This record gives sequence, C-alpha cells and structure tokens, in this order.
Amino acid sequence: MAVNRRLAATTARLLPGLKESGTSGRVLEAALKLFAERGYAGASVRDVAAAAGVKAATIYAHYPSKEHVLAELCRVGHEEQYRGVRTAVLDSGGDPRAQIVAYVHAHVDFHTTYPMLAVVSNSELHVLGEELGAATFVLRRQSEALMQDIITRGMDSGHFHVRDRWLAVAAIGGMGLRVAYWFSPDYKLSAEQVAEGYAEFSLRLLGAAPARGAAKPRG
Repeated sequence: MAVNRRLAATTARLLPGLKESGTSGRVLEAALKLFAERGYAGASVRDVAAAAGVKAATIYAHYPSKEHVLAELCRVGHEEQYRGVRTAVLDSGGDPRAQIVAYVHAHVDFHTTYPMLAVVSNSELHVLGEELGAATFVLRRQSEALMQDIITRGMDSGHFHVRDRWLAVAAIGGMGLRVAYWFSPDYKLSAEQVAEGYAEFSLRLLGAAPARGAAKPRG
C-alpha cells in the first residue's frame, strides 16, 4: 500500500561540517529526518535518541531541550540559505534582472540540495519561542530584505513592473519554499532545470525581460 509522505525526500542531508561534528551531528541528523517526516510535535527526544543511536541523556548533554535542537536546525538552514543568495547576488553584477535570477537560482538550489533542512527550518519555525527563534528571524528578514532591495532597484530603473513589491517578494520566495516538498532526484527535470524555470517565472512575475547573459552563478 502506498504511504502518504509529507515530502518526497527520503534522506536527511546536513551541511558537511555539522554532520561530521560527532555525537551532536548525529543527533541533529536524526532529529532532522524525524522532524521533517513527522513534524516537530510527532517526534520525542527518545525517538531522536533511538534514531541517533544514543541515550536520551546524551542529547541533553549537548542540547538543553528538544526545542534547542530545532532552534539549531532552523538557524543553520536559514544561515545557509542567506549565505547562498547573498553570495550569488554579489557575484552577479549590478543589473537587477541578473541579480534576481542569481537570487532565485541560489534559493531553489538550497531547497533541492537540502530539502529536509529547508522543510524543517521553515515549517517548524513557529514552534520556537522568541529567544530561541531570534537569530533565525534576523536571517529570514535579511534574506527577504535583499530580494526586496533588488526588486525596488529594478522598479526604480524601469526593469521591473509590479503593483506591490512585498507581494512579489512573498510570491517568489514562496515558490522556492515549496520545491523542498516535492523535488527528488527522480523528477523528470534536474535541479538545475527547476532553478532555471523558477528564475524565468520570477522575471515574468516582475514584468521583466531576461537580462543578457543572465545565468546561474557557479560555485
């Protein structure tokens, strides 16, 4: 009988540095998979400990609570997304059209490369209290502000034509977020092709013609 899954991905992929950080890395990887597949509320500390091959007390030696584990996953997920889009935009030149293409490529690339991390860091962020979620919300606002700045400059230069810039930010960002739920290596299009398609959609949404030479940033 077919199993209804929350997302297409079946492998929990952490950033290399986290995965290699010993017991804390194993705990994060186990929590990532369980939180992605079951939701934060559906996985207990004992579940995470069993999946990581450690005792529950061992988890508390590294993280004061289950919420602290989630806070770390949310933080590193948003940190990697922001690092990726910011680097891509800085490397793309001054044309707002090229910049939005670079941003969308990097945004989609994060969600296809680390789908479970993307799902958890976005869909479970609401669980965190104000203090534990503060760093992550700063990163989210910075990422949104970067896109809004690109769109604003594109509108000021006459390259973009939208009724409301924040709606454009929400629409473009939201398209990328959903990729993490349905994309898998078995999909008929590659991650690169999906990113290219979303970049094209974003230019159309902004009422812009493609910039000459606008292409996916390498690296």
